[in-house]
Amino acid sequence: MAKCAAFLIEDPAQLRGKWLESFPDCERVYLELGCGKGRFTADTAETMPETLYVALERVPDAMILAMERVKNRELENVRFIDADAKNLKEMFADGEVARLYINFCDPWPKSRDAKLRLTSPGFLRLYGDLLPVGGEIHFKTDNTPLFQWSIEQMEAEGWALSEVTNDLHANGTVGVMTDYEAKFCAQGMKINRLVATKTEATRGTAAGPVPRLRNASLTDARGYGESMEANRKEKDA
Repeated sequence: MAKCAAFLIEDPAQLRGKWLESFPDCERVYLELGCGKGRFTADTAETMPETLYVALERVPDAMILAMERVKNRELENVRFIDADAKNLKEMFADGEVARLYINFCDPWPKSRDAKLRLTSPGFLRLYGDLLPVGGEIHFKTDNTPLFQWSIEQMEAEGWALSEVTNDLHANGTVGVMTDYEAKFCAQGMKINRLVATKTEATRGTAAGPVPRLRNASLTDARGYGESMEANRKEKDA
């Protein structure tokens, strides 16, 4: 961690509203929630040197591997944050993030935990504040029930959906893969992906109370068992 300290933002709240001012060589800010070991982080950032790529990760061991990847490639446009996504508004001003990536997040399958899903209405409204109109969420998951549930939440919260697919790599590899994604594909798992764009109708935190999540369990939904089996194999490996 000490060797990669230059890539870690210790107090991101100090940069709120000043990210691009602090990185004058960059034109926009992209944010990744849960970067894991950083394969997607490094590969994506390397293709867009004019973009400041901020990666958030709560697992120290994974973040160290991601930081080492970035350091070894000498990518100066990447920074890491060890923080909780629920505190994003303390780190970024309204409209400061141009794009947000959510890759293979925890599905939190039980109804009582639905509010913890990164695509739940509470989080979507945080993103609605951080992104400008036209800003995008790029979402990928192997969990089909989570994907379908997320589509319902995004549409209800006023996001415009595009590039929706339940088999992203059906005709060959598309885009940059995460480490998990590459292993899932090797096992024959299908990858779901969509882009959600903020519109004038998209709700932010000022829209009022977050709707109560009803019938939010994913455990009985079609495709859940397949997703859990793939995750078990990944952990065993």
